[in-house]
Amino acid sequence: MRLLSLSFVVAAALLAVPVYAQTVVEPPEPRASPTSIAQATIGDTYIKVTYSAPRKRDRAIFGELVPFGEVWRTGANEATEVYFSSDFFVGNTRLKGGMYSLFTIPSEEVWTVILNRDLGLWGAFQYDASQDVARLELPTTPLDEQVYEAFTITIDDNQAPMGGGITLSWDQTSVRIPFRVLAP
Repeated sequence: MRLLSLSFVVAAALLAVPVYAQTVVEPPEPRASPTSIAQATIGDTYIKVTYSAPRKRDRAIFGELVPFGEVWRTGANEATEVYFSSDFFVGNTRLKGGMYSLFTIPSEEVWTVILNRDLGLWGAFQYDASQDVARLELPTTPLDEQVYEAFTITIDDNQAPMGGGITLSWDQTSVRIPFRVLAP
């Protein structure tokens, strides 16, 4: 009898314990503009650009989807971010190694390229010009033979010692941002 009573107590205790259903989490849908990374090493300096790569998809890009004369996040989704592991020059401006947001202001023949201290921004909606650390005007290069379906960023190291460029290419337009790294 005692065993039977103990069985009822155990059964009652088990029934009193809440039972939680396992929640099935579906994987997120793939992004229309997937995250991409361009990276290079020049000397002892590691350089990385993290961006989202929108696609052309039969749209008119510069001057329409990406308006001329307005600050652009330079990609899609989050603002593009650039990392240098050591001090560097972009144009004639010397900057400390670290992470910066990359914004641009496209026009037909010249783009304003901006490096900014603010990080973790969604798009350019909260862009704050007072946080700019470098601005330079760079010419566009029309790409007559090649059309970039996806917005693409590449890093090259074929400039003078310790120099290179970050190239932004989409549709039939390209802009190269020259830089020079300083030995750590």
